[in-house]
Amino acid sequence: MAGSFGRGDGKQPQDKDFDFNLSDDEWRSRLGPERYQVLRAHGTERAGTSPLDKNYDPGVYNCAGCGQPLFTAETKYNSRSGWPSFWQPLEDAVETTTDRSHFMVRTEVHCKNCGGHLGHVFDDGPQPTGLRYCMNGLSLDFHPGETPPDSDKKG
Repeated sequence: MAGSFGRGDGKQPQDKDFDFNLSDDEWRSRLGPERYQVLRAHGTERAGTSPLDKNYDPGVYNCAGCGQPLFTAETKYNSRSGWPSFWQPLEDAVETTTDRSHFMVRTEVHCKNCGGHLGHVFDDGPQPTGLRYCMNGLSLDFHPGETPPDSDKKG
């Protein structure tokens, strides 16, 4: 999938200790080059390349870095953006930071457990939240038929 990533700046959320930590070498070994580029180097996969974009089966989307449950299929929708999109994460699953890369200001979404870059959140989503969590498919692992350990969702 060469050439399918935006440029990552290599930054991780600053001054934060995460429950799940690995060395850079361990991350590279665990994730492989494509997932490492997205989750650890803040890259972006090319729109329309993830099979998860058009997946609407019941289940849970976990962080591909640490396995933390992040989203349920119940909150997934077709945003027509080319990336898997959700209107709400699971409670306490993600955190956000300000992303000032690429000459714009966006809100970055990262895994609360490991700090892995997941994507960005925008305020053009459907109700009831009005939010669009636009996620890189490479940052997610889909677990069909599963339900989250705690079924309460953020909100």
